[in-house]
Amino acid sequence: MQYKKNKHLASNLLMIRPCQFFSNPQTADSNKFQGRSKLSDNELQEAALSEFDMLVSRLREADMDVYVFEDTPNPITPDSVFPNNWVSLHNNGTVVLYPMEAENRRLERRLDIIYELRDKHGFDIKKIIDMSYLEDKQEYLEGTGSMILDHVNKIAYACLSSRTHKNALLDYSKKFGFSAVTFCAKDASESDIYHTNVIMSLGEKLAVLCEDAIPIDFEKKQIKDSLQSTGHEIINISLDQMTSFAGNVLEVISNSDEHLMLMSERAEKSLTKKQKSIIEKYCRIISSPINNIEDSAGGSVRCMIAEIALPKK
Repeated sequence: MQYKKNKHLASNLLMIRPCQFFSNPQTADSNKFQGRSKLSDNELQEAALSEFDMLVSRLREADMDVYVFEDTPNPITPDSVFPNNWVSLHNNGTVVLYPMEAENRRLERRLDIIYELRDKHGFDIKKIIDMSYLEDKQEYLEGTGSMILDHVNKIAYACLSSRTHKNALLDYSKKFGFSAVTFCAKDASESDIYHTNVIMSLGEKLAVLCEDAIPIDFEKKQIKDSLQSTGHEIINISLDQMTSFAGNVLEVISNSDEHLMLMSERAEKSLTKKQKSIIEKYCRIISSPINNIEDSAGGSVRCMIAEIALPKK
């Protein structure tokens, strides 16, 4: 599907190749999706590398520019494969660093990556805004995991949880001129959904939403009304599809101006024919098997990608 290039959709992607991947004990309480793997840590690391490399290959085959950085052996950062939680890189040249709940996830923030994007790869970085000071107040906002950002209409959607605090969201919204739409989201066992990007995705003309995860009717209506008023067609996914990470998807645009919807193989297999046909009106689906990453760490393809919307020098 071809459209005029959308400056808010990324053609450049940042990904971190894992070095010591395992299920992070510091995030287990808040992330009910993780810890499902039966593999040993060594087996997991090997499997994660294989899945990571295959996903990168498929993205590059789809004409995406993927900037891969190697994780470092020290400090140990088992969730480094999910950079979208610690950084966002915007088309006005701003880089934002985010406050993280888990102490070992805070170690993922790496200015050397930001400087290499600027100095080696020619991205124009005008300023870096570091919001990690909020960690001192135990207020967290884990990047585009915590927020689904509608850059065109300046709306930030966020389900509140131990990793997404309202004060931190309002701080972000004030800094960047967004209005905030907050809500409660629960899984089938009525546990809080840890990140908004598990139940929701927002592209140019398409939104994915797990309506059954939003128990308060007026909040559900507010979100749907907002999405529809901004011209988005909504695909409603079930709780089972959410557990298969069908909400953890990302629309991007290739160098050849093709709109792509990125997701895991498990997520794609969970979709109905009708849901896939709606997606395919707007995007071509690119999927890759990452079952071991999903089962162990409780995140999927969208979590593995930080979009680089930065301009080039």
